[in-house]
Amino acid sequence: MTERHTAPGFSVVICVYTEERWADILAAADSVRAQSLPALETLLVVDHNERLRVRLAAHFAAAATRREVRVLANAGPRGLSSGRNTGIAAARGEFVAFLDDDAVAERDWLAHFADAYADPAVQAVGGRTLPVWAAGRRPDWFPEEFDWIVGCTYRGLPPGLARVRNVLGGNASFRRTAFDAAGGFATGIGRDGDRRPLGCEETELCIRLARALPGAVLLIDDRSVIHHKVPAVRERFGYFRTRAYAEGLSKALVTQSVGAGKGLESERRYTGRVLPAGVLRGLGDTVLRRRPGGAGRAGAIVAGVALAAAGYVRGTLRARTGGPAFSWGPIPELPAGTEEEEAVA
Repeated sequence: MTERHTAPGFSVVICVYTEERWADILAAADSVRAQSLPALETLLVVDHNERLRVRLAAHFAAAATRREVRVLANAGPRGLSSGRNTGIAAARGEFVAFLDDDAVAERDWLAHFADAYADPAVQAVGGRTLPVWAAGRRPDWFPEEFDWIVGCTYRGLPPGLARVRNVLGGNASFRRTAFDAAGGFATGIGRDGDRRPLGCEETELCIRLARALPGAVLLIDDRSVIHHKVPAVRERFGYFRTRAYAEGLSKALVTQSVGAGKGLESERRYTGRVLPAGVLRGLGDTVLRRRPGGAGRAGAIVAGVALAAAGYVRGTLRARTGGPAFSWGPIPELPAGTEEEEAVA
């Protein structure tokens, strides 16, 4: 096993997979390089797309010689979880932060993360993710309670600096040692490009982390802000429907791993308090004519709950008959020479 030299500061991992997001990838990387607290390095992990890897390596060749930006190929199977695990394996920083490839971070994003880590008990810190709608504004029917559908912070999360069960993966950070204790992201749960809109891999990891380190503190700090693009296709009800159902499937996998007690702990409050309040708010907006689309938002909440529940039931039955559909374990070693070869490719 190669010796790991951990340096202070943040390694920022951005997982990428398609040239269609070329401009977004560059914007994400530029936002990291413009941080008020400079990142130790930015790791662009390319998910089985050699043409994109070569193009990025050429674009960041000068930065690679200074080890500011490194371009790596996903060393595991296709998918977001394996890409993140590849980034973790290569990271030199004391902390590892994750940023979506179609998001940009505000200037003090890392600085606010760093503030929270002054407490040695803190093992993970997440931030606030704001949607940037393709249409320029939120669709009238789309409820804030379901902004997780598009990878953003949703109504119902606590404000300010607050302790949580899990952080949201597209805007999150961890101590590097947290992965040594708990292992990496589970494969078979999370997203595989745009083909499987699954999720919850960060939920499963955070629950597993809390079990491995019983004194671990996980936080969100809503000052650590990123802006996440929402393409037009994800503003449609068809995507909402597919993603809500997939979330139920993902939750079934999570409970298979960590049990229903922790796996559904936050969801019980969300479905028992936050969502009913959202339905009433939407209906009230319609009756009192306070805001357009209230009935649509109320209907979307009801539909979203039903679809997620259906996905959970199907996923649970599938798990009982088909066995585990995912695996997790220690962060794998990268092949010898990977870092040097990618830096100069």
